[in-house]
Amino acid sequence: MNIDAYIALAIFSFASSITPGPNNLMLMASGANYGIRRSLPHMMGVGIGFVFMVLMVGIGLVQIFESVSWSYLALKIISAIYLLYLAGRIATAAAPGEGEAESGKPFTFWQAAAFQWVNPKAWTMALTAVAVYAPSQSLLAVGLVAAVFGSINLPCISLWTAMGEQLRVVLTNPRRLRAFNVTMALLLVASLYPVLI
Repeated sequence: MNIDAYIALAIFSFASSITPGPNNLMLMASGANYGIRRSLPHMMGVGIGFVFMVLMVGIGLVQIFESVSWSYLALKIISAIYLLYLAGRIATAAAPGEGEAESGKPFTFWQAAAFQWVNPKAWTMALTAVAVYAPSQSLLAVGLVAAVFGSINLPCISLWTAMGEQLRVVLTNPRRLRAFNVTMALLLVASLYPVLI
């Protein structure tokens, strides 16, 4: 890859990592409900889980999906069902003092890493990155794509978690926190639109 390709990949990585999507919306909700410190495993699971996904897609996982024609439809259905479940969890999260928010837990590292495999935006990002920036699917090219994403993605998702934590000042009222959680849940459902069309 030449320097222009690296610049283009970095721009694509930044644009796709910083824009709203299931990961960012859930991390913002996690930051608002649990704070950055308790959301760190969730953030690391997203960052490392996505890098691992890019590597797996790049070394041939995508060929399995291409050879099994119904697998994309199955992935869409599973993704939609799981995102609806997560939206329900976010919408019904208890406000501080009501039990769940204080004793509840944000995603663990492994839950967040596994979530990448049913996250439609993560699939789009990984498939596009490998197809455009590592078309040869050589291990070196795929590794470079994954490394660029890893170095850009984590700061971007951290920003969403930090924004959520900053909202905690405003969300001290249980009704405002409930409204925020419902809004985040609706936005998470709205993120399914590209998958369903």
